[in-house]
Amino acid sequence: MSATPLALVDTLNALLEAEQSSIFRFMGEGYPYLNRATVDVRRPLQEMVNTIETRAAALADQIESLGGVPTFSPRGIDREEQYLAFLSLKFLLPKLVEAKQEMIERYENAIRAVRGSEEAKSLLTRLLEEHRAQLKTLEEAAVRVAAQKP
Repeated sequence: MSATPLALVDTLNALLEAEQSSIFRFMGEGYPYLNRATVDVRRPLQEMVNTIETRAAALADQIESLGGVPTFSPRGIDREEQYLAFLSLKFLLPKLVEAKQEMIERYENAIRAVRGSEEAKSLLTRLLEEHRAQLKTLEEAAVRVAAQKP
């Protein structure tokens, strides 16, 4: 068995941490503005929240298959995020679009950095495409919500 590719494991662990600390974790069932959103906005957002665990598990599995140890360390709430529960969906959706764009950039950078594992590169490409599709959905939802009357 070959040595653990530490740089790749570190890259995958950084993505795992980013998934676990995403502001999307606030969008669960109990999020007040999500509960009041229309079904065409609420359902896709809830589906995005549900994909976080799946992506995190896929990254963790890939890390283990490379001989590494996944770091499960969801960070606490930072100062800016503590106010998210009090924001309207109209204000929050652009923040979610921005967060999704940052996540896409992380994946694009990781894919460029991956060396020696086509399996890892394939996984990251698949997860990147999932994020890109979710970004389109978020952008569409932001337009719909912004057009609604208060």
